[in-house]
Amino acid sequence: MLLEGFHAVKHALRFGGDVRPLLTTSLPGLLKLAESHAPDLLDELTTRATEVDEVEFKKTVGRTHPTGVAGFAERPDLPFDRNAPIVLLDNPRNLGNFGAAIRVAAGLDAGGVLSIGDVDPWHPNVLRGSAGLHFALPVARTESLDLNRELIAFDADGELLKGTIPDDAVLAFGSERHGLSERVRHRADRIVSLPMRDKVSSYNLTTSVAMALYHWVIHRAS
Repeated sequence: MLLEGFHAVKHALRFGGDVRPLLTTSLPGLLKLAESHAPDLLDELTTRATEVDEVEFKKTVGRTHPTGVAGFAERPDLPFDRNAPIVLLDNPRNLGNFGAAIRVAAGLDAGGVLSIGDVDPWHPNVLRGSAGLHFALPVARTESLDLNRELIAFDADGELLKGTIPDDAVLAFGSERHGLSERVRHRADRIVSLPMRDKVSSYNLTTSVAMALYHWVIHRAS
């Protein structure tokens, strides 16, 4: 998988990705970034990185990047075995939002991210949106809703979310344009809504995922 930019490479390395090759157009510039943004990786970046000129960088990566950093790594095969909710994205369409939702799920320590639909969750644009945090939790596409977990679907017309979210739940979110599919609605054990001011129609996908997982975190902690 192509990792574009310093932050994608940084996260892949932090979560066990074997990034080879790791290219930079300026080794001093890369190490300066590491000193300020990832001092824990300074030694590893020093030994792994190969400095190339901009022509070679663009030839290998396919484009330039503002940080002058990129790498390649094998896709991890992480099991969905954490004691934490799994995020299910129902036919997501916006690749940047898809990646940002994975980034939020990783930050709030979700059990993984599954998607339904024809978009590859490992598409380069999705990986770019997650800043490499695909490596921090399981990410996969599925066609089955036979998940053996309570499925809680989020929709503006559902009952207001209250109480706790079980650690073993699946939290389903529809696409921003079309919302939840009938298939997911039919399978859902509960359809709930997030708090929202009157006359505001919706949140974007990433915000919804963040609010739901934050609700899980704070009520779990209490």
